[in-house]
Amino acid sequence: MRKWILGLTALCLVASALFLWWRQDLRWRPRDLKTEGPEIARLLEGAGWVSPGLNGPTLYMVSFRSCPACLAFKARAFPALQAAGVDTRVIEIAQRDSGDTPRSTPQERATVAELWIGRRWALLQAWERVPPAAWTAPGIAPADGDPARTAAVEAGRRLVDRLEPLLARNGVSFAYPTLVWWTKDGRMRGCTCEKAHTLKFVLKELGVDPADAAQPL
Repeated sequence: MRKWILGLTALCLVASALFLWWRQDLRWRPRDLKTEGPEIARLLEGAGWVSPGLNGPTLYMVSFRSCPACLAFKARAFPALQAAGVDTRVIEIAQRDSGDTPRSTPQERATVAELWIGRRWALLQAWERVPPAAWTAPGIAPADGDPARTAAVEAGRRLVDRLEPLLARNGVSFAYPTLVWWTKDGRMRGCTCEKAHTLKFVLKELGVDPADAAQPL
């Protein structure tokens, strides 16, 4: 009986360790996007992304302005990625309200609409230099009350609606940031890169040494 109890205890410990490994690490690692890959690529390419216009590999990031993990990835990885020629294509979203709780501001919606319509990387850079609460969207037409600009904001939200089930079929649960890229051998890859320690996989697959990141990963 004692040996049986000890064996069961050991088995439970191993199972717990494996579950913890999956929960903290494996579930966040990049995955091949083998199912619905062409449709995912079509949706991303057709979105209102902005980029520095580089000629290397393509990396898409779906983000919103105040997303902590998105900001961390941009600060840590974008300089090294861009130095390696990776075209960092950012798709900014103004999230839908959650019940009675607003999840975007008029200034954010105006800026997202302008990014989708005007496709100016310089505007995204200017926006990111100012704390979100202090951004006044200078010189940018309001989206609220403007049918065309409201439609641009809604296009971003619909993009998320369409990506979620497609990514889920590949084992990727949509969250911010969601990243999609292609490796040198042509594999389409994706991850929900909320955990900082998983970002090293993205860098390596795009040909960047994680040691070159602006901040430790």
